[in-house]
Amino acid sequence: MPQEVDQSFLALPLRALADAALARARALGAEHADFRLERVRSAAWRLRDARPAGSSDTTDLGFAVRVVHGGAWGFASGVDLTMDAAARVAAQAVEMAKLSARVVAAADGGAGDDGRSRVELAPEPVHADQVWVSAYEVNPFDVPDADKTALLAEWSNRLLAADGVSHADAFLLTVQENKFYADTAGTVTTQQRVRLHPQLTAVTVDPETGGFESMRTLAPPVGRGFEYLTGTGWDWDAELAAMPELLAEKLRAPSVEAGRYDLVVDPSNLWLTIHESIGHATELDRALGYEAAYAGTSFATFDKLGTLKYGSPLMNVTGDRTAEHGLSTVGFDDEGVAGQSWDLVKDGVLVGYQLDRRIAKLTGFERSNGCAYADSPGNVPVQRMANVSLRPAPDGPSTEELIAGVEHGIYVVGDRSWSIDMQRYNFQFTAQRFFRIENGRLAGQLKDVAYQATTTDFWGSMEAVGGPQTYVLGGAFNCGKAQPGQVAAVSHGCPSALFRGVSILNTTQEAGR
Repeated sequence: MPQEVDQSFLALPLRALADAALARARALGAEHADFRLERVRSAAWRLRDARPAGSSDTTDLGFAVRVVHGGAWGFASGVDLTMDAAARVAAQAVEMAKLSARVVAAADGGAGDDGRSRVELAPEPVHADQVWVSAYEVNPFDVPDADKTALLAEWSNRLLAADGVSHADAFLLTVQENKFYADTAGTVTTQQRVRLHPQLTAVTVDPETGGFESMRTLAPPVGRGFEYLTGTGWDWDAELAAMPELLAEKLRAPSVEAGRYDLVVDPSNLWLTIHESIGHATELDRALGYEAAYAGTSFATFDKLGTLKYGSPLMNVTGDRTAEHGLSTVGFDDEGVAGQSWDLVKDGVLVGYQLDRRIAKLTGFERSNGCAYADSPGNVPVQRMANVSLRPAPDGPSTEELIAGVEHGIYVVGDRSWSIDMQRYNFQFTAQRFFRIENGRLAGQLKDVAYQATTTDFWGSMEAVGGPQTYVLGGAFNCGKAQPGQVAAVSHGCPSALFRGVSILNTTQEAGR
């Protein structure tokens, strides 16, 4: 049954505040103005060996006004939910724009404006009085806290009762995000998103040697409700039952021999490789150099659009703000742009980027694809990642069939550590579990494994893509970007996939060099 926007949020003076702010911005000569009021509630629980180890419950409530005045951005925010305060914040945003315009003029040195420094926005249809709520069944904030901690404790005790499990950590983060947006073009949207991130970690310690290993659940964070923890979307019973034996095997596993191997990469690991080597690389503000001072640039520069061979012809990647249960799924972004799905890589070739309205206009695109987002009412919207996903092959093989096609290789499961350069080109990834493949069959776990490649070599080595039955929507809550820093949640879907001849490092040997 579709959910409705929280009545306590709708009871706030949303339209009156927006009208006061936008009217003031118009009166002061703004070419564009938008108003955004947010309430973001985040709650988290931690358990150590089935005992509570900490909890938090915070709410961030406020509003922001952003303007274009004199061809420059202006932004200001406030927390006093009165009409006078809204008008005052709008005036502050206009003053900030005037200051920005003077700074730009001084930087130009009187040489004249070439048009690139002037802020203009790509057009967007007006979306009047639109309401959107994410796909979930049970709002986690409607579930008593005692029920949440009881479930985490029960799961922890299951792990602790198994032979070889020395410790168990449990964690749950839940978020309800409400946004009201209005702009001078006439768009008015009201939205509610719910998401949660559950995670359990088991630790085993060898009493004789003192050696230890850990293993996390593979269940991804999702844009779902509490039903995700009680049976819808993930088989928690099966995962918790399997973890102790897998962990014990990992502790006994031999160290990998460095070399080149064929890899079958599970979606639980491949999502992170997509995030780092495709998701960030196809943010157009980054490719244009706007993130260079903080997070780097991109090898996928704008001049390569339509020509860069990103990977094998089997590689088809979409940007998507509409995927059901996606962490980056919205009805409308923070510039009033409707959620969309579009191609980033088609048949192995770079064909698109992630855009906001300013970058779209600057680079000649007809429309933004809805990638503006601010993580709080006190921050300005910046270009943020969509749900960037590798598409499965319509009639593609199962994971077992991919493994059967490998004589000497490794099956990679679960994300762990990663490293990638500032151009998103040279990278290294580890995993929760690595399984040796011999003659098409799994032959026990390995440890101390990391796979290393350049982005185009790795995706170019992709020989087979799994079918829809292997597709999983992974993701993270903590993608960082911008100055001052902002954090966004984002999902990445993918099937299992086969890569040939990938370089494998022994991490223990590398650390000793």
